[in-house]
Amino acid sequence: MGDHVLVVLDEAYCEFVERVDYPNGLDDLRRGANVIVLRTFSKIYGLAGVRIGYGVAAGEVVVNINRVRSPFNTSSLAQAAALGALDDDEWAIGSREHNLREMRFLEGELTRRGVHFTPSVTNFILIEFPSDIARLFMEFQKLGVIIRPVGGPGMVNCGRVSVGTRAENERFLAALDRLAAGAAPA
Repeated sequence: MGDHVLVVLDEAYCEFVERVDYPNGLDDLRRGANVIVLRTFSKIYGLAGVRIGYGVAAGEVVVNINRVRSPFNTSSLAQAAALGALDDDEWAIGSREHNLREMRFLEGELTRRGVHFTPSVTNFILIEFPSDIARLFMEFQKLGVIIRPVGGPGMVNCGRVSVGTRAENERFLAALDRLAAGAAPA
């Protein structure tokens, strides 16, 4: 790629990842790569409702982005929440530890049930369901559980299940068991 190509790296889930082979876009930026690294406060910090994130790039890239971005594109509330989150390492560490513990629990339970899934390093699991995902989406909802249907090449009947609290994860598993047994929702 030439110098005129800007590579955008979405690192929304990077704080969850604890793998030594996981690349860090900031390292690429420090080496002079023409990249912009995007991160969010929606995931590990739990601030999805305030819709705030940030990008890190070379000064020239930032200047050009500022020429076309909307003025006042974040609220002062969102900015205050983000600054507070940056000062709360304990929250981020606790979120990551909770997610890892519950991810292991869910993956273990899915394995025990023989459910096909893609191992994850984020805060959700991609599951390959044995039947129509559109129908299952509705059936799970009737049982008080929300899954997100996922499509794309090779992703037939796949759904995304977020890692939650132990009670939420057990509720998902109970709904999964009920639907696998052919029981209709009440």
